[in-house]
Amino acid sequence: MTRADLKLSSFALTVHDLGEALGFYRDVLGFEVRAAADLGGTRRVSVGPPSRPDVQILLQSPGADPVVSPADRQAIVDLMAKSLLGCLVFVTDDCDATFEHIEAAGAEVMQEPISRPDDVRDCAFLDPSGNMLRFTQPRQVNRAHAAPDPRTP
Repeated sequence: MTRADLKLSSFALTVHDLGEALGFYRDVLGFEVRAAADLGGTRRVSVGPPSRPDVQILLQSPGADPVVSPADRQAIVDLMAKSLLGCLVFVTDDCDATFEHIEAAGAEVMQEPISRPDDVRDCAFLDPSGNMLRFTQPRQVNRAHAAPDPRTP
């Protein structure tokens, strides 16, 4: 048997307030709304970047899954309060411009743009629910911020 070619298509992200989260992902990050569903008292909304119609983030409340017990639901809320539940990593072609845009929108800054030793530039924010969002500028577009190589004459 050969391995299947697997591609990530969706990711469920727990949020405190669906309206607030939707505003952030749509209005600040520029994501489009893909679908919305009312599932017996809980709503879920799928959003995604316009450039990636094959990828979506499912925004849902801590109680969206009916098999989650009340104790587990509270544990989820507690982890969210510590920013320990979710982390998404996005690729950008300009980390600094992305940082300035998101910071100007009022998002909580976790890390200002830095150039890491592996020649990647990145920054980090929290979404309105405390989920960590990292924005990474790949090596091939990071040359403008790189220090000169001392080995190069």
